[in-house]
Amino acid sequence: AGVVPRPFAGAGKLVEGLALSAPGQAWPGDCRAVSRDCLKGLMAKPIYVLNGPNLNMLGLREPAIYGRESLADVERRAKERAAAVGLKIEFRQSNDEGELITWIQEARDKAQGIVLNAGAYSHSSIAILDALQAAELPVIEVHLSNIFRREAYRQHSFVSLAANGLICGLGPKGYELALEAMAEMLAAKSRD
Repeated sequence: AGVVPRPFAGAGKLVEGLALSAPGQAWPGDCRAVSRDCLKGLMAKPIYVLNGPNLNMLGLREPAIYGRESLADVERRAKERAAAVGLKIEFRQSNDEGELITWIQEARDKAQGIVLNAGAYSHSSIAILDALQAAELPVIEVHLSNIFRREAYRQHSFVSLAANGLICGLGPKGYELALEAMAEMLAAKSRD
């Protein structure tokens, strides 16, 4: 009677709803009983975390802009945050636009959402925009740098036209925040 969900520090009410410790605990706000089996079903498909060109060079390429952490460091942080909010992720990187499009198309059936740092393709790829729109999944766009404080050509993003949200300028922390936001969106969708 009256079991309180364990909150994840700093993550807000969403994660309280996902950090259930016993079958039958209630979601905050709507008091519906949720079992561990139901939660596992909700989180069965991963979130695709996709990274575009040159992100394999993180830590080496323009560290004053992109930071000193490697893509492997970013992946480790993203996996830790995903686990903390009850998500699984599939973390990938490609320098090839076609491969990114193939992964986005694959996500339609195999994922429940996409976190995308398309790198320079954000500013040029209508094909990635079309793939995201066809995927019909929640999308959060991430950029390590603040694209609005960069060159004019970097200040427009085709990805944004398909994204539910955009996080930029916060370095690798942006991936963690995107996963928290994705978990909130999916939890809200499951309650609807």
